[in-house]
Amino acid sequence: MNQQVLDYIVSYAIPLTTVGLGVIMGWIFKKFIHHRIKKLTERTEWKGDDVIFEAIESHIVLWFFLVALNIASTDIPFLNTVYHNYISKIIISILILSITLAASKIGVGLLNYWAEKQGTNLPSTTIFINLARIVIVSIGVLVILQSLGISITPLLTALGVGGLAVSLALKDTLSDFFAGLHILLSQKVKPGDFVELDTGYMGYIQNITWRHTTLMERTNNIVTVPNAKISAAIVKNYDKGDPSFSIRVPVGVSYDSDLDHVIKVTEDVAQSVIKDVDGAKKDSTPVVRCFQFGPSSVDLKVYFSGEKYGDQHPIIDVFVRRLHKRYQSENIEIPFPIRTLIHKNKEV
Repeated sequence: MNQQVLDYIVSYAIPLTTVGLGVIMGWIFKKFIHHRIKKLTERTEWKGDDVIFEAIESHIVLWFFLVALNIASTDIPFLNTVYHNYISKIIISILILSITLAASKIGVGLLNYWAEKQGTNLPSTTIFINLARIVIVSIGVLVILQSLGISITPLLTALGVGGLAVSLALKDTLSDFFAGLHILLSQKVKPGDFVELDTGYMGYIQNITWRHTTLMERTNNIVTVPNAKISAAIVKNYDKGDPSFSIRVPVGVSYDSDLDHVIKVTEDVAQSVIKDVDGAKKDSTPVVRCFQFGPSSVDLKVYFSGEKYGDQHPIIDVFVRRLHKRYQSENIEIPFPIRTLIHKNKEV
């Protein structure tokens, strides 16, 4: 009787010991080996390895546990071959699901890292993140079904036929979706850019979603434009490349003025505006050019450079007020419009 009890205890002690050793080995691997390798990867310039090691960190112990449980299940006394196959399939399915979740996290992390390197704002990658997550999880689910012995061929056929029907029914939605992908990949526009569409709308790109691109006008009105319209539109992007913006201010002085003196005074005022006003490009030099002989004045144009579109309004405001005051102190006349009319009476 004692021998039977001993054999009974040993028969269960072996699988339990196997599972326990698997958990301990997983903990040791995570605590020492994985931790040390992760410290080394943090010193490298490429941040993709940090994303990979961080994604698998929470799954290491589970993977060792599942592998040990699958090995130990063969030594459980009351399990016959049929039940062992069922348990093995369940364990493998859980393992594949865990690997899929880790792969999804790695894919999203690498995508975010790529977006940061490209200088793309995070909200603009929402489409890519969701699409990558759906694709990876879908592949994992199909692998799980295949491992369980469920044929995925009819499922793929049904999805293909159903996808065709859905694509025909949602033609406009899919058009906007793929147009959004095109906009993000080509970086035609991105959140934060100030753009002008050929339809006349102007504003800052707020976000690019599955279907729409939201545009905030300078009056704080939100304009929602379908992605297909943005993709096909002629877009003037003020922030693409060099975002600096040329500002032109027309000025008129009397014909009696000394133009050399006028130009010097105007340049001094313009230089003080660049120095004092936020939004003006500090390393730029203002330019004053005589433009034409107007009907009542000699016309000049003053050119500034702003950091980006929209900065011109405070610059022009300060420049006009300062220039008007300086012209008064320098006795430089800004003439009123004058028109000479000659009236001829015809004798009857």
